[in-house]
Amino acid sequence: MLTTEEIRSRAKALMPGLTEDLKDLVSHASCSFPGYPEEPVHDMRRASMELLEKHGAEVRELDLGEGKPAIYGDMPGPEGAPTVLLYAHYDVQPAPVEAGWDTDPWKAELKNGRLYGRGAADDKSGVIIHAGTLGVFQGDLPVNLRILIEGEEETVSHIGPYVDAHPELFQADTYVIADMGNPAAGVPAVTTTLRGNVVVVVKVSALHHPAHSGLFGGAAPDALLALIKILSTLHDDAGDTIVPGLAKFEWSGSEMDPDAFREAAGMVDGAELIGSGTVGARLWSRPAASVIGIDAPTVKDAANVVIPEAAAKISMRIPPGADSENEVGLLIEHLKNVAPWGVHIEVEKIRVGYPFAAKMDGPAVKAAMEAMAAAYETDAGFMGSGGSIPLVARLQGISPNAEVILWGAEDVAQAKIHASNESVELNEIERLIIAQALTLQTLGGQS
Repeated sequence: MLTTEEIRSRAKALMPGLTEDLKDLVSHASCSFPGYPEEPVHDMRRASMELLEKHGAEVRELDLGEGKPAIYGDMPGPEGAPTVLLYAHYDVQPAPVEAGWDTDPWKAELKNGRLYGRGAADDKSGVIIHAGTLGVFQGDLPVNLRILIEGEEETVSHIGPYVDAHPELFQADTYVIADMGNPAAGVPAVTTTLRGNVVVVVKVSALHHPAHSGLFGGAAPDALLALIKILSTLHDDAGDTIVPGLAKFEWSGSEMDPDAFREAAGMVDGAELIGSGTVGARLWSRPAASVIGIDAPTVKDAANVVIPEAAAKISMRIPPGADSENEVGLLIEHLKNVAPWGVHIEVEKIRVGYPFAAKMDGPAVKAAMEAMAAAYETDAGFMGSGGSIPLVARLQGISPNAEVILWGAEDVAQAKIHASNESVELNEIERLIIAQALTLQTLGGQS
């Protein structure tokens, strides 16, 4: 058994090489969205496999049919040891330079201890954390270890049906998901909740054709105006989502500093936080509806007409404990009920993602909290996440007694995942390698 100092020393020695490995991973524009080049995705998968193999993993591709292949490994540990599955994903969000990047998103740049580039944090850092954890043990694993690196987490994933069809490959006593982050670098916290996500498209029809605004405006119903009135009913004046009947609960975990949140969100000067209550409650334990797209004439192409049709896409995050099908049903019912002036309204259900709440009283989470405290040399807390990882609930479905540990190097304060100038603090990766290795060793010692 390795001492904490031995694990710390090994992790530190690995970091120069792992930093270069992460720079290489960032160079692959592995965006799995439809319409994007596929070759960089395949290159990224191959690079990830080579990296894991370099540090002792035995991995292979999983053919998912229509989707991008996943990376899978199954490595035995001591007889009678528990089984732990490590998860991350190798695909990334798009990174258009015109979105405000200060550097080339596909060429990693190190500044002030942070490595900048698309995927540096989300979630190529997770691949590095798992590789580093393997490197610490140098082939002498304390547990039976499985690895799953997905290639479509950021888009329409095909891994779920494969998991359902081959549950024996993915069953585990503990799942470790390296696709999260602390409130800020150096402030350790285990993520305990994931919000679900339901998405609908609402379409309003008011006229059979455009009508001259001078001749008909003021009496004929305008579809875009009707849509605006419908969307305005989703929130109260404070900005809280107020669709009747939606689930919520009081948040009692770690908090987000409001000023740090403002900076992380990129709020303009003078803009106020919306909603009420603590920042943690607004982010992690209450519903939050967002209008993420509108189909209507552009300002450039606008004509003097009453608009006959308009549509909007609504994404609503829902808290743990909520029934996703019930919540999306409440949203659809509300949208239909508030339509004004007798306009026709259609609501299409696009996506139903399920929320998740971790078990907090088991040995794995206890081991993770103690390991984070040792790695960061300060007590660790709990936090929620507004993001969703749809596979987590599915994995727990095939191993209902398993514990789930959610953490990672994507700090909320500065990582800017999904945004321009994404980055990761290298010290966070090192600390997470230490914490993960300590956790696995503790779990192995409990067998």
